[in-house]
Amino acid sequence: MSPENLKKLNKLRKRLDILDDSFIKLIKKRTSLVKQVLLLKKNKNEIIDKKRIKTILNQIRKKSIKNKIDPKITHRIWKNMIWSYIDFEKRKFKKK
Repeated sequence: MSPENLKKLNKLRKRLDILDDSFIKLIKKRTSLVKQVLLLKKNKNEIIDKKRIKTILNQIRKKSIKNKIDPKITHRIWKNMIWSYIDFEKRKFKKK
């Protein structure tokens, strides 16, 4: 890689690092909301709502297309996030 391209790469990576910091803050806020939602659930079987998951993924697909983002990327990100939070809720539910 040329020195000029290496410099550009490093600048872009710094911008990505700043964006990642923003994601961390958003994940913290989302986790706080998920904890509040979990407090409303009385039974463990309320944790997985397949209809809601399908609705969310469909909305993300539409928003992705509208914003010219590859829907496969956002689908994978949201699906993983949803299932990660389902796992989180299951672990926290036991401790209620």
